[in-house]
Amino acid sequence: MERAQKEELVSSLNELFKNTGVVVVAHYAGLTVAQMTELRQKVKEAGGEVKVAKNRLAKRALGGTEIAGIEDLFSGPTCIVSSDDPVAAPKIAVNFAKANENLVILGGAMGATMLDTNGVKSLAALPSLDELRGTMVGLLQAPAGKLAQIVGAPGGQLARVFGAYGNKDAA
Repeated sequence: MERAQKEELVSSLNELFKNTGVVVVAHYAGLTVAQMTELRQKVKEAGGEVKVAKNRLAKRALGGTEIAGIEDLFSGPTCIVSSDDPVAAPKIAVNFAKANENLVILGGAMGATMLDTNGVKSLAALPSLDELRGTMVGLLQAPAGKLAQIVGAPGGQLARVFGAYGNKDAA
């Protein structure tokens, strides 16, 4: 790799570290190309990305960012899983690691907060932003539905009473 390519990679990694919502660092030794492609595809569908870079270049890219504390995680064959959604990357990485024992979660960072393995797993257990939005919409719609049901209930009861009296006279 030429010097210009290295500088370009360091600057793109630096932008990634500065502008992403969450970063997960994992060892990927032993993963096949097909498994790595599957991981990349799953992360891309969720709006994130997977990058593999030399540890020395990744450490250089961490300089000047608020997540510089994860520098110690970069040893051995590491990959970087990132996304703007703070739950997407950890969820996909943890689920993929459960299915493939060769992917080992080392830790990560969310904003200025450094995460160990358990922190990444805790983030993965949270619902995604879309799930939370759906829950909020459901909670907002529920009172209106119940109010309409309560308002319509007395009229329905009166109709049943009148219907019963009408059927009584007809019988």
